[in-house]
Order: sequence, then C-alpha cells, then structure tokens
Amino acid sequence: MNGMLMNLAQLLRLRGGPQDLPASWLLTILLLTAYMVQNLVTGQQLEDQNAPAKSLLSVCLQVGVLTGLLFWRNHLERFAQTMSALAAAGIFFNIVTWILLSLPDPAVNQPILALVWLAVFIWSLFVDAHIYRHSLSVPFAMGMLVTVLILAASYVLIEMMFMMGNT
Repeated sequence: MNGMLMNLAQLLRLRGGPQDLPASWLLTILLLTAYMVQNLVTGQQLEDQNAPAKSLLSVCLQVGVLTGLLFWRNHLERFAQTMSALAAAGIFFNIVTWILLSLPDPAVNQPILALVWLAVFIWSLFVDAHIYRHSLSVPFAMGMLVTVLILAASYVLIEMMFMMGNT
C-alpha cells in the first residue's frame, strides 16, 4: 500500500506514470468504485439529485474513450493501469475539492479561494494529460488535447442529458 501511495504521489508530481501502478483488475475496480462513491457523497453534500447518474455517465464516457484510444494506439494492455491512475488521481482531486467546499466561510476569502480552485483545476488537467501521454505514447500536447476534449464532451453530454430532463 505504501508503494502505491508513493507511486500516486509521483504521478501527481508528474514524475511517474500509470505504468508504475500495478496492472491489477481488482485494483482498477476498487479505485473506480471508490471514485464513484466519492462522487456520490460529494453530490449529496451539494444536494445534487442527479449525482449518481452524472458520476456513472462521466466514468462510462472516460472508460469508453480510453478503450477506444488504447485500441487505436494498439495498447489495450495498458487499460487497467491507466484507469487505475485516472481513478486514483480523481479521488485525490475530489478530496482536495471537498476540503475546499468544506471551508467554514468561503465568502471571506473569495478571491483567494477562486485562485486555489483554478490552480487545482489546472493541476488536475496536467495530471490527466500526463497519464494519457504515457498511456498512449504521445507528446504531452496530445495528452492535454485528449484531456480537454474528454472534459468538454463529458460536460456537454451531462448538460444535454440533464437539461432535457428539466424541461
């Protein structure tokens, strides 16, 4: 477990890659489950009734796109490690986000909080791009493009599905 945490720390510092994590389907399933449960808890704290569906949709989109990209690059054997890395990073960034949401009075330090949110968001983009770069064996810029496109597609898909349900 200690080695796993060290590998995650290296990944978050952009010093390690998903290849440093164990290629374990059990680990992948456990991390994905923890990530989705964490999304549900956070969604409930924000009183979002659609949190379970949004979480599932987002994870399914990421799994589908990752599978397609790894198939296209002929690296399907990297799926378990890549998904584990993405889920572990997602868990970490969800914890940071939850801490920021739990601040006693965020209105007092609104500009500072906004800058911290922006920094965490950019950091998460860089970590995901770093993961995709290693998994797909592409330059960092291509990893960032994949990250931003998946984020945009997820946002648009979720907004479209849940806006239609509210009309």
